[in-house]
Amino acid sequence: MIGRRRDRAAGARVVHQVASWCLDYPDASLAQRLPLLGTALAEQPTSDAVAHLSVLVEHLAGRPLADLQRDYVDVFDLSRDRALHLSYWTDGDTRRRGEVLGRFKAAYRSSGFLVDLRGELPDHLPTVLEFAAIADPAAGTALLQEYRASLELLRFALLDLGTPYADGVAAVCATLPGESPPDRAAVHAQAGPPPVETVGLELLPYGSRP
Repeated sequence: MIGRRRDRAAGARVVHQVASWCLDYPDASLAQRLPLLGTALAEQPTSDAVAHLSVLVEHLAGRPLADLQRDYVDVFDLSRDRALHLSYWTDGDTRRRGEVLGRFKAAYRSSGFLVDLRGELPDHLPTVLEFAAIADPAAGTALLQEYRASLELLRFALLDLGTPYADGVAAVCATLPGESPPDRAAVHAQAGPPPVETVGLELLPYGSRP
């Protein structure tokens, strides 16, 4: 029993690390890593998380980097309907979001690790996943579970688009306790109404990557 729990925890860390790389903006380092990522997943016990993530890794490995970069911008950077920032789904552009982002930063500081945000907000999904994989699996997984509704809504948005990135998010959801909700209505029922207040700030548009 203890050995099985340890195996599941180790498997979740592998999924979180691979998903962190695959859900971030694709660059030359990702292209070099993809064979290793495929091997790491193949070495894991069979699970829904591994099956979903393997689909995304295979997709990324089968396309030229320039195509992947254009596709990534189209999927994530040109629409807030597919935001990778977890608290955007729950807090939007409300005053409360600044406080929420501070909680992410506090979790990173408490781990004792220096977390490089690389210019992103602290609730950026690839950053949270890498934190869960490397720095503090318990605290990182707790953040992912706290924002499970955000992950599920992002998963549905990506499914609607028909992109393999949906499998990457589905893999993350599969590492968390409980079943994924069957539809958006079930997610909203669990999470409550979406935010409506705005803070009156001009936000930088998506699509600012080179």
